Amino acid sequence: MPSPAHQTSLSNGRVVHQSDLGSVTQVNADDLSIMKGLSIKQLTLAPNSIRAPHWHANCVELGYCLAGEALVTILGTGDFHSVFTISAGQMFHIPSGALHCIENIGTEQADFVLAFRHERPEDFSLQGTFGAMTDASLGNAYGLPASAFTQIAKTTEGAYLVRREGPPVVPDEARREAAHKFDIEAQPAMIHPSYGTARLGRAQFWPALTDIAMYSLLITTDGMREPHWHPETAEMGYVHSGRARMTILNPDATTHTWDLGPGDVYFIPRAYPHHIEVLGEEEIHFLIFFDQPMPEDIGIRIIPAALAPAVMAATLGVSTHSLPNFPHVIADPLIVGRVNPQSLEPKAG
Repeated sequence: MPSPAHQTSLSNGRVVHQSDLGSVTQVNADDLSIMKGLSIKQLTLAPNSIRAPHWHANCVELGYCLAGEALVTILGTGDFHSVFTISAGQMFHIPSGALHCIENIGTEQADFVLAFRHERPEDFSLQGTFGAMTDASLGNAYGLPASAFTQIAKTTEGAYLVRREGPPVVPDEARREAAHKFDIEAQPAMIHPSYGTARLGRAQFWPALTDIAMYSLLITTDGMREPHWHPETAEMGYVHSGRARMTILNPDATTHTWDLGPGDVYFIPRAYPHHIEVLGEEEIHFLIFFDQPMPEDIGIRIIPAALAPAVMAATLGVSTHSLPNFPHVIADPLIVGRVNPQSLEPKAG
């Protein structure tokens, strides 16, 4: 049940770079045209490899480490400089325009999911910037003769990944807490019924975030992400593990239902109603990115508490006596239990 309009694979996505240093695959609006305000990349770094210093002209970057250990270095405005280590289950935030690089400092491959706050991120590389300047101008910037720069290749492209010579240099302060680092999987789960958890990387808990957020959502086989919509935020999800089924309602009254597996990416525009249910015998782990620092949603479970029974009955085309015995709740649970284990196709739209 594919849905080309809303879903694709990041693992098998468009290859930006692939070599013995690592790989980069990408999904943006050129690959999934419905994307707006968000896009995503998967980065793998072999030992001793570096995602070369660069910056994004039109968006912030939010990264999640899937495996390995890396050193993240950021240089921003006002002489802001931060360097910190990151490992599996931890995140980093890069302000728009800030120079940054990601260095594998471990002995194993390091893997990352990188979300961007634009459907088509624009990059500038440090190598390309050096290549665009004359030797004389570079010399003037550093108080050196132009001849000091003649050995540097004149390219404006800039390598995506580069290899480090020698062992990594990890400053002592890199092991400390940093404003642009967030250990999301170590956070208490704000939502924690027996059938799932939600850990929230948003401005409420991570003040560095200004226009992006991420939830780490885990749902067991007896749970389901209830039908809901986000009034003011789009949603972009990445499947880390497990299999799930997504159903969405479009503004033209059509529905899309499709299955998701590890490495898949989906995009839900603002206010489109949708839900996620588990398939198979394995719990699912989703990384869900939003284009707001404090995403909110309206869940279907709380609606009967807000509308009078007569309104609900008229809306659903039944008598008040035929209404289901809706539970009375005062807050949406986000994750609900699966009373009905059978995964059913939705009604035709």
